[in-house]
Amino acid sequence: MSTPAPGSVMRGAVDLSSLRNRPQPPAAPASGAPATPPRPAGALPLVFDVTDETFGEVLELSRTVPVVIDLWAEWCGPCKQLSPVLEKVVTELAGRLVLAKVDVDANPQLAQGFRAQSIPMVLALVAGQPVPLFTGAVPEQQVRDVFAQLLQLAAQHGVTGTVPVEGAPSADAPAAEPELPPLHAEAFAAIEEGDYARAITAYEKALAENPRDADARAGLGQVRLLDRVQDADLQAARAAAAADPTGLEAQFLVADLDVVGGHVDDAFGRLLDLFAALPGDERAPVRERLLELFGLVGDEDARVIRARSRLASLLF
Repeated sequence: MSTPAPGSVMRGAVDLSSLRNRPQPPAAPASGAPATPPRPAGALPLVFDVTDETFGEVLELSRTVPVVIDLWAEWCGPCKQLSPVLEKVVTELAGRLVLAKVDVDANPQLAQGFRAQSIPMVLALVAGQPVPLFTGAVPEQQVRDVFAQLLQLAAQHGVTGTVPVEGAPSADAPAAEPELPPLHAEAFAAIEEGDYARAITAYEKALAENPRDADARAGLGQVRLLDRVQDADLQAARAAAAADPTGLEAQFLVADLDVVGGHVDDAFGRLLDLFAALPGDERAPVRERLLELFGLVGDEDARVIRARSRLASLLF
């Protein structure tokens, strides 16, 4: 099994074609001031705003260093909770990735290109290709875990540059890596090799040893989702689901793809409708899949709270 190229799991979910070939702004304005955002060879901020007009620069930057994209809006409460967490973790990584912030209200072409129907929505660009990360305000530890996996994926595709940070150690000095528990390290190595089955086994062993291992539980849910959708075709999956409205596997796959593409409410609605349509003795697998996806999105997410409420009403 080979690791999919970045963005393959988002097939049909993100369309950057209208922005990819946009004429680029000049490297510096006539006054000699640096362009925004500057290129990595100079003093590039770790956190910066990106617009419809400057997005081409960010695509190019992503060929050198992974770029995390934070889609937000001024009116979005969860965005205001998540943004400081993202900025903190990016700053602590000392130039190994950067954070590009997109105000979806001010940049409708980017919002449309990323199909940002729900915010906050966080994804990454690696070598110009989109990589789904998560939606909603998630805990700081989950952000750290996801960014660690992003760096692994970027390294696999040759994107290993860093952005110079004032006062940071020389680029020649090896970055200190936090030591992972053995089973977590095995899971990360397996993910890097594209062996999701081995990563799943490692996380399952970690949970068997410590059922309270939140990092292993989060990692297990994420890698299971990646394993399920890695070779899926969105249009074919939707056609199969339409032809078999109560078929568990067909409906599960479309729900998984919707979660990966950021259409979380659609995924939950599909599974809740399926749950309601099935006889009581056939509902357990649907409930289990819902609970798994709830854990991935985050228990405090408003969409999860709404879906849990509807599930409870269907149970009683």
